[in-house]
Amino acid sequence: MANPVTVRTPKKSLGKTILQYKYFYLMVLPVLIWYALFCYAPMYGVTLAFKSFNYSKGILGSPWVGLENFQTLLTDPDFRKAFLNTIIISLMKLVTHFPMPIILAIVLYEFSKTKLRRFFQTILTFPHFISWVVLSGIIINILSKDGIYNQIIMLFGGTPNSPLVDEGMFRPVLYITHVWREIGWDSIIYLAALAGVNPELFEAAEVDGAGRFRRLLNIAWPGLKSTVAILLILQVGQLLTQGSSFDQIFNMYSSPVYAVADTIDTYIYRTSFTIGGDFGYTTAVGVVKSVISLVLLWMANSIAKKMGEDGLY
Repeated sequence: MANPVTVRTPKKSLGKTILQYKYFYLMVLPVLIWYALFCYAPMYGVTLAFKSFNYSKGILGSPWVGLENFQTLLTDPDFRKAFLNTIIISLMKLVTHFPMPIILAIVLYEFSKTKLRRFFQTILTFPHFISWVVLSGIIINILSKDGIYNQIIMLFGGTPNSPLVDEGMFRPVLYITHVWREIGWDSIIYLAALAGVNPELFEAAEVDGAGRFRRLLNIAWPGLKSTVAILLILQVGQLLTQGSSFDQIFNMYSSPVYAVADTIDTYIYRTSFTIGGDFGYTTAVGVVKSVISLVLLWMANSIAKKMGEDGLY
């Protein structure tokens, strides 16, 4: 029997491919322009990390100082404290918040009534659309010395104390308010992943006598696992940026809790605009943070791939 002849289709050139799918590329073009203008073009400012910034000469004309800014950064006790606070707050937020949307998505998925599920999902998602400026004002009014929190404590004969100026209580306030604001929004993608699981699998498992826990473990979790892995990689990569949440901390903290609440982002802001520090030094701080985030992203992706997941790349 003769071997079948394999017909190879000629590869199209890049120009012909773009021309064939021109409308798809036109849809992507605004996104590419946005990234080029606001993400890649400003990257020339990274050179400030190796310069001593001079207002009259600008970024390109400022004198080079080599690694002097990085040497100052490594010997600065305020930076070390801010770096340690960033790691602690970011890791605790990851531990306390990351599992919550998964649990919430599973709980909401168990609701048999669609209207009831949508009601709770709407209520829990709504806080995400309120800025931290507004939310912080509400939280400060509640937890201040004259707020409802202390009024209730005094009503029962306790001593008033605001968690916002207490070093031992400020971080838990950050974790609780972060979970409250983001749990509903972050659960949406997990609900979408669960919606992609064939419902007949649940019905067949129920007929075979599988309990609710077994159905969740053997059917729901495999459908969620890859989504959880990807989002965990992204969370770890953004650990030093979104994990520390500049907007939240900046609008809620004050000088009494700087020792436990001052993160890298708030430290950069204070040294740049409040204290009046050197922009070259603060840029060096940002470069160090970006390099660490890149390493964390690579490590998380490598671990995920070794555990059998696809990873990001």
